[in-house]
Amino acid sequence: MTTTAHSPRELTVAVCPVDIAFGNVEANIAAARHAILDAPVKADIYVLPELFSTGYSNSPEAMYALASPDDGAAAAAVAEIARLTDAAVCGSFAAKDSDGRCYNRAFFTEPSGHTTTYDKRHLFSMSSEAQVFGQGHSRPPTVMFRGWRVAMCVCYDLRFPAWMRNTAAADTGALDYAYDIMLMPANWPSARAYALEHLLIARAIENQAPIVCGNRSGEDPYGRYDGCSYAFDWMGRPAFAPGTTCATFSLDSLLRDRSRFAAVRDADSFTFDNM
Repeated sequence: MTTTAHSPRELTVAVCPVDIAFGNVEANIAAARHAILDAPVKADIYVLPELFSTGYSNSPEAMYALASPDDGAAAAAVAEIARLTDAAVCGSFAAKDSDGRCYNRAFFTEPSGHTTTYDKRHLFSMSSEAQVFGQGHSRPPTVMFRGWRVAMCVCYDLRFPAWMRNTAAADTGALDYAYDIMLMPANWPSARAYALEHLLIARAIENQAPIVCGNRSGEDPYGRYDGCSYAFDWMGRPAFAPGTTCATFSLDSLLRDRSRFAAVRDADSFTFDNM
C-alpha cells in the first residue's frame, strides 16, 4: 500500500467492490481484508458493500443462520483491518441481536476499534427483505472523524430523500448541517444503475455533501453488480480519481461553497412520526 500526503482538512475515501460468495463468511472476510490491505492508495475511510460477509438470501432461515452478533467474526475482522491501516471501515453485515431478531446493520469502525452502527430503515419490499430483517428505527448517525461529520445509510435508503435530509437547524435558519459526507454500502444491481447514479447525484446536490456508494461486484440470483460504485462531490460531480475507486474531498472547499450558497436556510422543518 502506498501513502499519499493530504491536508488534515482533506478526506480520502476508497470503495472496495468485492465479489461476495453467499454464505462463505471466511472467504468474504478474506476478500475484504485483501482489498483494503493491498489497496494501491492509502485512504482515511474504506467502504465495503452491504452484507459484505455473507451476501443476501430471501430465506429468513438462511440469513438467521449466517447472522452474527456485534462482537462476531465480521466485526472482529473489520476492527483488525481498521487498526492495521489506521483508517475507518464502513459497510454492513447481517447482525443477530439477543432478542433473536436479525438486522441489516451498517457499521463505521475507527482505528481505535470504536464502532458506530445503524440498522437499515428501508427494507426492499419487492423481495423478502422485510421478512428477513427487522426495520431500523433510528436516524442515520453522524460520527466525527478526522474533522469531518460522517453519516451512513444503506442501499435502498437512497430512494427516500426525507430520511437522508441534511439539516440540523433548518427551522432557525442557522448554517448548520448534520453531516459533511454520506457513505452508502450497497448491493444495488446494474439493472437499476441509471437510477442509482442519478439518485446519488440528487442526494449530493440537495444535501450539499459528498456521497460515496460502495457496491459489490459479481452476481447472485438477484442480479449483476459490476461497475455500480460511485462517488460524487457536494455539487453532484463525479469524484473518483481517473481509473480508481478512490476520491479525495476538501473540507475547506465544501464549507466555502456552503457559505456562498446556503440552501439550508430555506429547508423545510419536519419530524418523523413513526419512528
